[in-house]
Amino acid sequence: MKYAILITTLVALPTASLAQSGRAGADVEALVKLGPRVAGTPVMAKASDYLEAEYRKAGYTTQIQTFTYSRFEDLGSSLTAGKSKITGLPLSGSVAGKVDAPLVVVPNVGRPEDFARVDVKGAIAVVQRGEIRFSEKVQNASTAGAVAVAIVNDRSGKLAASLGGGVSKIPVLALSREQGSALLQSSQTQQPATLHVNTRQRQVTGRNVVAHLPGIARPQILLGAHYDSVPGAPGANDNASGTAVVLEIARRISKTPLANQTWFVAFDGEEDGLHGSKAFVQTAQSQFISSLKAMLNFDMVGVNSSLRVSGTPQLTARAKAAQSGLSTSESYSGSDHASFAAAKVPVLFFHRGREPNYHTPNDKQVDSNLLDETVSVGLEIVEQLL
Repeated sequence: MKYAILITTLVALPTASLAQSGRAGADVEALVKLGPRVAGTPVMAKASDYLEAEYRKAGYTTQIQTFTYSRFEDLGSSLTAGKSKITGLPLSGSVAGKVDAPLVVVPNVGRPEDFARVDVKGAIAVVQRGEIRFSEKVQNASTAGAVAVAIVNDRSGKLAASLGGGVSKIPVLALSREQGSALLQSSQTQQPATLHVNTRQRQVTGRNVVAHLPGIARPQILLGAHYDSVPGAPGANDNASGTAVVLEIARRISKTPLANQTWFVAFDGEEDGLHGSKAFVQTAQSQFISSLKAMLNFDMVGVNSSLRVSGTPQLTARAKAAQSGLSTSESYSGSDHASFAAAKVPVLFFHRGREPNYHTPNDKQVDSNLLDETVSVGLEIVEQLL
């Protein structure tokens, strides 16, 4: 999810203390063993129990903040062309519906000029993923007269995606590259097809895990990470990795003055639209939000070598002061820090970018050394800020 133009910093990583290494990796393993951590499922109660127990071992008091929201769920959606029936995933925000119409392959990724090359009026448009937002592809298809859209992934695996908070006027289905590539290569344009988006909205209850030392009501810094994952994905990197890093930082500062100025939150419902962080910000007192010097968010930090820190300019300057040799560039970023940025809280977002197992059943492993490096960088920046 994309929120705003922020500053990206490539961090020169220090070496973690060998005496304290490995604990974050063990936390990731424990969370992954529970299975996919989908908001509103019994697994999340087990995951929150684990996190509460670990924070309490470190000397913190914990609370579970519950919140409810409506979740978009697939009940079995597909595209049938000829004798072939392909199972797909509707994009979150797609209207439900069953459409019988000719299938038309659109060249490239679905820009207006791509649709100008074919006639999709009254047809199901097939476009490739990439380069422009899903919402733009769908809007361009609708403007050209298409009655439904199938988006083919540009990499292996299923595509679980969103229209970015918008709602489409026509059904939108995502297909894996393996399933959709034959359609893209087909010369049988205008072949009869049926696209069925079968979805519902269901009320779910999320569980934020909040930890801090007893009596600390007005922290200066909040460290957060989401601990939910998408359906079918064990979520090692996305985002047990960030959850474990925040927990390990909490352990290391628990007996220092830094802990007297810090709260830690494991957010639920991020994958459905930042619901946990939004609920936290919306229910917090204005004095609490205004007293925060920074919100540090950790998301997908256990795979890929380069750690990136995106944030508001004043905090990236502080991060640069804390770490020598930093370079900066502009980047779009979006995760739970966006909820705090919207409330005028300065933010830093720690991440290592997407990797091949993102949002797939193969998101099972991380590199413990990368977790330890992220912990060390996070600790140094927290010390600098406080």
